[in-house]
Order: sequence, then C-alpha cells, then structure tokens
Amino acid sequence: MTNPHHIVFANEKGGTGKSTTAVHTAVALAAAGHRVGALDLDNRQRTTTRYLENRAATVRRLGTELPQPVFEVLEELSEEALAAAIERLSGQCEVLVIDTPGRDDPVARAAILRADTLVTPMNDSFVDLDLIGQVHPENFKITKPSFYAELIWQSRTKRAKSAGKSVDWVVLRNRLQHIGSHNQQRVGAAMDELARRVGFRVIPGLGERVIYRELFPKGLTLLDLKQLGEVGLSHIAARQELREMIAGLGIPGAEQAQAA
Repeated sequence: MTNPHHIVFANEKGGTGKSTTAVHTAVALAAAGHRVGALDLDNRQRTTTRYLENRAATVRRLGTELPQPVFEVLEELSEEALAAAIERLSGQCEVLVIDTPGRDDPVARAAILRADTLVTPMNDSFVDLDLIGQVHPENFKITKPSFYAELIWQSRTKRAKSAGKSVDWVVLRNRLQHIGSHNQQRVGAAMDELARRVGFRVIPGLGERVIYRELFPKGLTLLDLKQLGEVGLSHIAARQELREMIAGLGIPGAEQAQAA
C-alpha cells in the first residue's frame, strides 16, 4: 500500500458546495497528471459518486478521454470498512480525496483523523460561520469558537500525537457574491479573526454561479472546455476561480494543476 496525500472535505452543514469542490479538486489534480482516488462516505446522497459516474458516462458517449479519478462509495458505514476502502484506493493513487457527509458520525470523524489537508467549505454567511465560531450581535467580533472548531482541534491534536504530522486546516469561502457588501466584509473579518485563534487558513472557493449546477448531469468541470461547447467570459472567470482555489489549497502538485 502506498501512502497518498489525504484531502478530506468535511462540514456538518449541508448545501455548502462540499461535494462540488471535492470533485473539482479531484479532477483538477488528475488533469495535472496525478493518480487520484475519490472516496464518497455519503452512501445515501452519493453526490460525488453520481458526479463521477456521470463523467464516466460522458466519456463513453462521446468516445473521448477525460482525466478521471478512480472512485468508490463506502457502502458499509464502519471504521473497519473505511480503513479497507482507503487501503484499496491507496494502491491506485497518490492523492486521495475523501468527501464526508453533511452530518456528524463516527466514520466522518475517523476520516478527519486521517486528513493531511482538511477542507471545510463554507457559504459566506454568519449562519454558516456559526458552525465554527460565535459572533457578537452588535460588533460582529468572535466571542468564542463553536463545537465544530473544538472537534477539529481535538482531531488535529490526536493526529499529531499518533502520526507525528500536522494537519493543514483550510476553510473555503464558497459562493462568494461577485459584488462586495458590508455583510461579506464583516463575515470575512470575523473569519480571519477566528482563523488566528483556532489555527486554520482561509481561501476563496467557488463563486455563486449557475454553471456549477449545470455541469453535474454530464459530470464535467470547468477544466473540460472542449466539451462545454460555447464558452463565455463567465466560464473563463469561473475556471480562474477554480485554479486559484486549487493553488490556495497548497496540495503537492497544485501548481501543476494551475498550469494544466
């Protein structure tokens, strides 16, 4: 078994674009020439699995080649099954992307303990920020970290003790509006303050664009411009967002993905 770099996407809230960013990350790294695996821990919604299945179907339908990770869904939700799935995929990849469900369960926590890079996508709102930090209702300053930040802190501490490796925790500001607002600035300031206290990095994720939802049925990403047909300026801007997100994650080989 090889020892791939584990990128774990985790957030207990749903609707944060977690699976979308996980798939785009996996495909971008595959496009850069890496052997990539993807493990979907949500055996009910299976968003990552369905996305990559749609991609495989597009390859067959068009008779073309597209960069594609190897992937599977964890059917049995147990820590033993998780370990076995990771071992199977590790023999085929050098980067393993793990997409956890939008809920707290023992398997998701076990996956977090394996993270080299832990990615928490988050919508740009105080509602989502409340997951990791509480803010004062008048001055919008952080009053204290929330339960999820404490959970991640404990997981990172366990990981450091057991593996002797630090975990790079990255918070993605997903679905940013393209026109700035006072609320966006306040959320950003609060997130930066919490980052200093808790110890994570904040980077921009994917903007609020219809194109991300339209790509799902074909399993395409913004790196597949030849298959997208007519490409407008919004597609080019969105692809640049993706490149900047991949580079910001700081994953080994990400600079190659930006140039792919």
